[in-house]
Amino acid sequence: MAVLSRRRRAFTLAGVAALALAASACGSGNDSGSGSSNADKPECAPYAQYKVDKTKHVSIYATIRDAEADKLEQSWKQFEDCTNIKIDYEGSGEFETQIKVRSDGGQPPDIAVFPQPGLLATFAKSNKLKELPAPVKANLDKNWSKDWAKYATVDGKVYGVPMGANVKSLVWYSPGLFKEKGWKVPTTWDEMIKLSDTIAASGIQAWCAGIESGDATGWPATDWIEDVVLRDQGPDVYDQWVAHTIPFNDPKIFSAAERVASILKNPKYVGNPKTIVTTSFQEGGLPVKDKKCGMHRQANFYSNQWPKGTNVGPDGDVYAFYFPAIDPSKGKPVEVGGEFVSAFADRDEVVKVQTYLASGEWANSKAKLGDWISANKSLDVSAVAGTIDKLSVQILQDPATVARFDASDLMPAQVGSKSFWTGMTDWINGTKDTKATLDYIESTWPK
Repeated sequence: MAVLSRRRRAFTLAGVAALALAASACGSGNDSGSGSSNADKPECAPYAQYKVDKTKHVSIYATIRDAEADKLEQSWKQFEDCTNIKIDYEGSGEFETQIKVRSDGGQPPDIAVFPQPGLLATFAKSNKLKELPAPVKANLDKNWSKDWAKYATVDGKVYGVPMGANVKSLVWYSPGLFKEKGWKVPTTWDEMIKLSDTIAASGIQAWCAGIESGDATGWPATDWIEDVVLRDQGPDVYDQWVAHTIPFNDPKIFSAAERVASILKNPKYVGNPKTIVTTSFQEGGLPVKDKKCGMHRQANFYSNQWPKGTNVGPDGDVYAFYFPAIDPSKGKPVEVGGEFVSAFADRDEVVKVQTYLASGEWANSKAKLGDWISANKSLDVSAVAGTIDKLSVQILQDPATVARFDASDLMPAQVGSKSFWTGMTDWINGTKDTKATLDYIESTWPK
């Protein structure tokens, strides 16, 4: 789960209800007055193909919130000003639950940004989503590889276009603290464990984490499991696990989970593991900046969670290093994620927004705002801002990289965005051991 301040605290119930009603009204497609004269300005020439005569509204619902949501809305402001299409955006920490509620209630958003291909597939198979219109499909074919396109393909039909991408195999740290203590960035798993012991012995918490995320609580722990399965067992076993050709409670997955437990459930490294369950995803890594914690494993999108004014860089307040491989001779395993833009409606203005979001023009507009990358082939790498983004792109482009998409996002929704999350929460909380947790998740796999 990309993604994203992938999921911050949700709005109050009243606020969500109000926004839902607003989104429904805005998504009706009713005219709301004549178009703005902005559309006739010279800078609007690139948007001519998207222009409508009268103001139209398109609702978009996603998991992206806070600082990331602000940048998302900024990225399409020129589009709005030039086309007379107004985008009514809402981000929510309860997306996975509420998107079903809204769809079943007959009030889905015009466009949903799915962080899990498995969840997208559930809606596609229920005939809730629109197959990609021709102009959107043309941009998909032009700008993405077949590997990315297949994640939103269901029964031979394509229902979504990739949006952002993220690299999850990163560990955040304080360059200042490491310099003060003489600690070196580890390049292997064994070096990282040895460093963890050294940090713990110094009186500083070796690892910090937070998995609370509203209805999505538990997802950061699934990323840990996935990243380590890829390292502990390799890409072939990872693929078998995702496809369920081996069960969730296979000994190979048990081995990887126990390796994660040696860190996340180790009081020597994390203090009281139970506090991880009640610490929000957004706050989980903040002790790193205050030099109260040595390391925090989280994706490149976590750069949006640091307090305003934080210097992110090799010599800054915080930076990140590649989450080391267990056996470097087998390549550079990298877990990646992303979001997919799908539509519940096919009105002309909805298709135009979806087409724009699948374009290289939008990708470059978004990248220039920082803290964001994409697998869009029309993205100008020079437009990528921020040291973490550049590091992430370097990792993705490294010939040694063996990348795999977030496993829980590919699994059926009953598992990937439900039992895997809740199972990890119980596991970290200590109410279930590793075997019981994996047995429980396996029992929920759809027959």
